[in-house]
Order: sequence, then structure tokens, then C-alpha cells
Amino acid sequence: MNLVGKHQFGAIGDTRVTFIEKKIEKQRADFLQKLLEHNGFEVIVQEEKRKSEEEPQLYTIAVTDMVFNPTIWVYERKLRTFDGHKVTPDYWNQKTEDTAPQYWRSK
Repeated sequence: MNLVGKHQFGAIGDTRVTFIEKKIEKQRADFLQKLLEHNGFEVIVQEEKRKSEEEPQLYTIAVTDMVFNPTIWVYERKLRTFDGHKVTPDYWNQKTEDTAPQYWRSK
């Protein structure tokens, strides 16, 4: 769930993609898919293979934009929330829905 500086890219099927996050749960994948589609990206979600039926289903989420780096876009505040505010690192990591971080509110 952490933002990493390294640009991770590869392929899903025959499509070249930039990987956003790998091996994440359904709720996280849905959140990222909606957020990225809201910002105009074409999103691909792939189910990870499970070793057994008892294991939880995990997902890989990617975008078709090969120059997209989520760390840069979040820290440069280029992404927008559903209500038009700028996406912060805590919003991206689903720690808070507060989109106006103020340094004096830090713990």
C-alpha cells in the first residue's frame, strides 16, 4: 500500500502497463480503480492466482499509461478526489479522507 519511487511496468496479457499495486484486496483494488478512472486513466485489474480456494483472492491493478508514476502524481498533487480536492499520500493510502493536510495538525 506504500508509494514507492520506482516505476514498475510490465504487461498484462498483450497490453503494456504501469503497475500501481500488486497483491491487494478487493476493497483496495476497487478504491484505486475508481480513483484512477475518475482521473482519466484506463485501468486494468487482474486477479492473482491462488494456490488453494481457502486463500483470499488478491488483485493486481495497473494503468495503460506507461509514463504514469503514482508516487510522482500523488506528491505533485496532480490527482483529484471525487469532490475535486487534491489527493494526498494519506488519502491514497486510505488512512484518511481529509484532503487538506496542515502541518500544525500533525501528531
